[in-house]
Amino acid sequence: MEITAKELAVLLDAKLEGNPEARVNKLAKIEEADADSFCFLGNPKYFHYAQTAKAGVLLCDETLEYNTTNITAALRVKEPYQAFQKLMELYAAMNGQEKTSVIEPNSHIGKGTVYGENFHLGSFSYVGEHVKIGNNVTIHPNSFIGDKAEIGDNTIVYANVSVYHDCKIGSRSILHSGSVIGSDGFGFAPQPDGSYKKIPQTGNVVIGNDVEVGANTCIDRAVIGSTKIGNGVKLDNLIQIAHNVEIGDNTVIAAQAGISGSSKFGKNVMIGGQAGITGHLNIADGVKIQAQAAVIRDIAEVGKGVSGAPAIDAREHYRILASMKLLPGLIQRVKELEKKLEKGKES
Repeated sequence: MEITAKELAVLLDAKLEGNPEARVNKLAKIEEADADSFCFLGNPKYFHYAQTAKAGVLLCDETLEYNTTNITAALRVKEPYQAFQKLMELYAAMNGQEKTSVIEPNSHIGKGTVYGENFHLGSFSYVGEHVKIGNNVTIHPNSFIGDKAEIGDNTIVYANVSVYHDCKIGSRSILHSGSVIGSDGFGFAPQPDGSYKKIPQTGNVVIGNDVEVGANTCIDRAVIGSTKIGNGVKLDNLIQIAHNVEIGDNTVIAAQAGISGSSKFGKNVMIGGQAGITGHLNIADGVKIQAQAAVIRDIAEVGKGVSGAPAIDAREHYRILASMKLLPGLIQRVKELEKKLEKGKES
């Protein structure tokens, strides 16, 4: 698709500089751009490319200096990230990520299931009995939706997703390939003979609106009640969320994090990659848990940052790490002092 700088300026409500008739036909990273590319600059780490890169149209903030010889036109906005997000949404819509309404061959819909307008069901997908599916829902091939599950309007379920029975998915949510919603929680009771007996997991998973679940992420069903994922939550790939966990609205969790059973998180929490959170904890709103942190106790302070294993105040953790760099020199000084003391005793 080809579009002019003038048309982009209207779409993004941007101030246009340079040639309004400059035409672009592709999106590109600034370091890989050419005269036919539309580029975006929002991170100061990459601002130097504005002097060397060639681009047809550059989206940037209101103050960035760029090379007018190499860049044909610029679109200035107050918030480049928000403008770029809007453009990407338009681009995705034009490229048809959502499918047209059709029930493809070799798919299955169980009795008592109802679905809304513009429903697309991919080949070899299975929808169980008494499922409720909203309008404009797309389920890609090879996915499984269990009995009595619910899926809200405008939700996309990608290939090879499993949504177990009784689980509820909100509107405008996205489940990426390989994600599993509602598998049994890890509940086993130790027996006198040393074996383990399975505890039935009778609850479900309830996912809110505008949630994105990354590839191969698993959210376990509750023992009793619901495992809850709030509105606006964004989950990366390869995350484990155990039974009866509750994640507050607009929380973001990076890849390979693991959360043990019955822990509860407030709103707007940020959890870094490979972080681990033990069970039955309460985490306050706005807490920032850094990558590879091991959280083993409640965090009651709103907005607190923690780091390390076990997790402590992030600033304290950084001071400890900085002090560790001094240890080799301190050890050497102690050895030298010990030698002096020994010589003093001998004399």
